Amino acid sequence: MTDRKSPSPTRPELLAPAGSLEAFFAAAEAGADAVYCGLKAFSARAKAKNFNVTDLEKMSAAQHAAGRRLYVTLNTLVKERELPELVDTLATLDQIGVDGLILQDLAVWKLAREHFPKLELHASTQMTVHNAAGVKMLERMGFARGVLARELTLDEITAIRRQTHLELEHFIHGALCFSFSGQCYFSSFLGGQSGNRGRCTQPCRRRYRQRGKDGYFFSPNDLSAIDLLPELIAAGICSLKIEGRMKSAEYVHNVVSAYRMVLDADHNHRQDALKEAKLLLKEAFGRPPTRGFLTGPAPVDIVSPNLRGATGRWLGNISQVRGRQIGFKTRDLLQAGDRLRVQPASDRPGTAFTVRTLQLGKRPVKQAAAGSQVNVPTPFADRFQVGDAVFKVSSRQAFTLSEAACRKRLDRISTEPTALILRILMPDNHSLQLTAELAGIEHTARFEVETFPAKDNPLSRETLRAAFSQTGSSGFRLEQLTCRKLPPVVIPPSRLKQIRREFYAQLAQQLSFRRQNRDSSARQRARRSLLACGEPAGQERRTTLGLGNARDLQILARDGIDRVLLPLSAGNIQGVQQAGRWGRQTERIVWDLPFLLLDDQWQQTEDLIRTLYEQGFRRFRLGNLGHFPLFDDYPEAELEGSYRLFILNSQAALAWRELGLSGGMAYIEDDRDNLADLFSRPTGLPLDLTVYASVPLLTSRIPLKNLQKEGGISSDRGDRFRVQQRSGVSILSSETDFSLLDRQQDLAALGIRRLTVDLSHLGAFSPRGKQVLNALQKENPLPNTSVFNFDFGME
Repeated sequence: MTDRKSPSPTRPELLAPAGSLEAFFAAAEAGADAVYCGLKAFSARAKAKNFNVTDLEKMSAAQHAAGRRLYVTLNTLVKERELPELVDTLATLDQIGVDGLILQDLAVWKLAREHFPKLELHASTQMTVHNAAGVKMLERMGFARGVLARELTLDEITAIRRQTHLELEHFIHGALCFSFSGQCYFSSFLGGQSGNRGRCTQPCRRRYRQRGKDGYFFSPNDLSAIDLLPELIAAGICSLKIEGRMKSAEYVHNVVSAYRMVLDADHNHRQDALKEAKLLLKEAFGRPPTRGFLTGPAPVDIVSPNLRGATGRWLGNISQVRGRQIGFKTRDLLQAGDRLRVQPASDRPGTAFTVRTLQLGKRPVKQAAAGSQVNVPTPFADRFQVGDAVFKVSSRQAFTLSEAACRKRLDRISTEPTALILRILMPDNHSLQLTAELAGIEHTARFEVETFPAKDNPLSRETLRAAFSQTGSSGFRLEQLTCRKLPPVVIPPSRLKQIRREFYAQLAQQLSFRRQNRDSSARQRARRSLLACGEPAGQERRTTLGLGNARDLQILARDGIDRVLLPLSAGNIQGVQQAGRWGRQTERIVWDLPFLLLDDQWQQTEDLIRTLYEQGFRRFRLGNLGHFPLFDDYPEAELEGSYRLFILNSQAALAWRELGLSGGMAYIEDDRDNLADLFSRPTGLPLDLTVYASVPLLTSRIPLKNLQKEGGISSDRGDRFRVQQRSGVSILSSETDFSLLDRQQDLAALGIRRLTVDLSHLGAFSPRGKQVLNALQKENPLPNTSVFNFDFGME
């Protein structure tokens, strides 16, 4: 087997996506060092074809035989009832021997670390690790690699590398999310399809309206860092990642080939390679390219509001529709075999199909030149309208292996053989004793043999090695053979062949028993560690009120308000000092750390926390892994987690408790059924639930200053939104707030009595703030609010 070298700063890994078998083989042919893919479950690209366990086992064998690596994405949030399936998945991946797991939910981290420690863990970009402290936390937790947030600049990445030793991975090409990955609730809020569960419907790609002007305000262009590979490598990135598990094999082949070409070019030929590579990337049918944040924190080309959010090459707009046939003037060469997507003028989801035939006038042709008026039969009737846009999303010209051909190729792959060390001795002239060492086990067997005196070519180590190296389909690979001095005899070759067959059959059985027992033992231990369902834990009622400004601290005088949550800022610390007796109620004030904390903000945040600690404050709410190291010198601090520290299941709750939280929050996207399951588990970590808030649908580093100033954003479906800009962070929220204020009795029945009401966007004493507090007290419904996923479920 070829040695699988780990990536290094001097030889970075080119990491390619595979959402289908065709894409997997395309990545291999194009020269990817590693491939990442998902299973049918727990994948953040649930709409990709993905793979079953049998596929994965053979894909892993193919990668390892070629000296390449295979990573598996288990990067979705896991519901409580899915934990047993997660355990089974981890046990299977452990047995296959994949090279790494990419994860988001700390349930995966906890179960893998405790029960399947051979699995290498990679922190997904959905964990939003964006500073050196976050990477240091990953190091403490035993991760092998961190996938950095895509919002970082080269300078910021370099600063992280100087302070840490963990392998760093970064995206270099493909689609960008408008929001920090893992922090988008847009799709879920509009229809229960959670991006953190792999089911994003991409509402950010749709058209929106502001003051009579339409625009694709939240649809970023595609990342393309092909010009910046030397800088990324110099910054310390060891794995260069291409996005695209939803993309075609042709896309994967073109993009991987382009980056491989530039990475392999020597200094003298790099510019020529770069020029050729960019031509290849033009054939990848993406959106316009941007370098994203790599070259600076305020990119001007990351969003083009006047361009459609759809990917692919625009060919033109439909000028006529006749039954199943559409007509348009194509701006590019069009051929039978090309794949098109028709995007409605209403900006609803598009429809894709493969061109089987096309016509110039009434004449059937195989291809049509750019500028031709073409007629294209489609599989759909009454689906398209004049004015709909036509995009070419792939071409027949590049990677051409069909799914059936890829399936046949996969079926021919043998799983990775087990290395075998063999010791042979002949205690007498009538028996042969074999001892094998493999996969941590040792097995000895003795075989009777009939020997003959050797006239020439007596039995030797070379003879035995030739006989026992023919492992065939046994699943073994003879790595080493030793033997003691042998008598000058001959054993018939047919007998040696028979012994080999019988001995390898015994080994296979022993190995199978060991693997089954090991798998069964680890699987059973992991399943036993899952918490059983019980009665909801009894909690005293506690209400926490989220404020935006310390001037509202006198709300603590109101009955029923036990604590307030106050954003950590110099202004609010000063406001607390001026708030008289309310500011001295240190036990009733929880300081909420800013979600985004870049390294250049670290010292200021440390200073603020020190000031608060000296004033007697001990309670802080954290929203990112990178917040924990701020409290290394304050063991008495009481740390709570916001809903951005995802807790959708009891194992995640146990994990956050282990990391130092004294309290947490249930996930804001969660639904009634899963909340019931979660709160019935005795995790020992008290959990709050948000019952009123403005949900941050998108949290982004992309500036939205013009939208904030002009306001009034709406969709063609009638949804209305507002934009806020705070400390370099853009937040898009719905004008419809989230409220469960009239469901307090239902929540109490589930064991949920710690409630958080977030009025930071309203003000506690504003007319709407007073209305919310009145509804809290009387448990009344509020008009123009949404229950989010509570009733209808989160997929």
